[in-house]
Amino acid sequence: MLRVFVVVGSIGAFLSVALGAFGAHGLRGKISDAMLSIYQTGVHYQFLHSLALILVAILSERLYATGLVAGAGILFVVGIVLFSGSLYALSLSGVPSLGFITPFGGLAFLAGWILLILAAIRGA
Repeated sequence: MLRVFVVVGSIGAFLSVALGAFGAHGLRGKISDAMLSIYQTGVHYQFLHSLALILVAILSERLYATGLVAGAGILFVVGIVLFSGSLYALSLSGVPSLGFITPFGGLAFLAGWILLILAAIRGA
């Protein structure tokens, strides 16, 4: 599981940089400033949680509560897909109903962080 989280986190971080550059250079002037801000929020959270996946990989070797740590990683991936993915789709399509998906991704992020807290308490 360690390698999977490093690979997925690294791919996610790479895509964050690529998508951020695309947003800054390719979307400026093509979508509204409000939609560009939404897009950049997706990039920001994707990058942070891609780094968190790499942290999960490191912690999976250090903590005994590996099930909780792996669960956190899975929730971070789900959060990236739902939260950032919905913000990308919303900002590029302008379809407001896509914003209803975003909170589910946010909840996945929060649940992932709670699992890491529990892993630290139980596995340290």
